[in-house]
Amino acid sequence: MAKIKLDGGLYDRVKKVSDLAGYPSVDDFIVHLIEKELSVLESADSDAEVEERLRGLGYIE
Repeated sequence: MAKIKLDGGLYDRVKKVSDLAGYPSVDDFIVHLIEKELSVLESADSDAEVEERLRGLGYIE
């Protein structure tokens, strides 16, 4: 399994929210978020729709 690095401040924020939400670990919370977002993006009808959603989220300009 691949691992990702988060800066300390972001990790602390994620840890706090994942604890409040009742996730057993930060990893489980992050996996859930990524799977949820991928589901939304993968349900797009076209590449243009995916691009527009990513633009709306601020991932691309």
